[in-house]
Amino acid sequence: MIQRIQTVFLLLVTGLLVASMCLPVGYFVADAVSYTFKPMGLEVNGVFHSTWGIFCILLLSSIISFATIFLFKNRILQIRMTVFCCVLLVGYYLSFLAFMFMLKSDLGTSFRISWALCFPLIAIILNYLAIRAIGRDEVMVKAADRLR
Repeated sequence: MIQRIQTVFLLLVTGLLVASMCLPVGYFVADAVSYTFKPMGLEVNGVFHSTWGIFCILLLSSIISFATIFLFKNRILQIRMTVFCCVLLVGYYLSFLAFMFMLKSDLGTSFRISWALCFPLIAIILNYLAIRAIGRDEVMVKAADRLR
């Protein structure tokens, strides 16, 4: 299980998604004050603006990518779960944009992106590499079955 390259890719995806849950994705800047926008929400002047949807998508994606590692006996399901994780991460970016523009218009501030926002994009790329590696394994197993 751990000797396969797709396991390494999926572990990296899990680590990146957990890290992106903990790190801020950007900052709202108004005059000299900066408000940190984290996946759980944003606190402005004692008022907490919840963005729990972003956090839930990241949590679900990290759980799916970790659980996918243990589906090594069912490679087709492993590919489907990895594709589903990629779709969830695209949904993460769409919901992030929706929350960002909504909060930006409510607060009347400018937005500065953090470097941690690229982690889900790297996770999408690693998921794609895992899908290719799982597909190669499936082709190899089918070829071995034909030889019997």
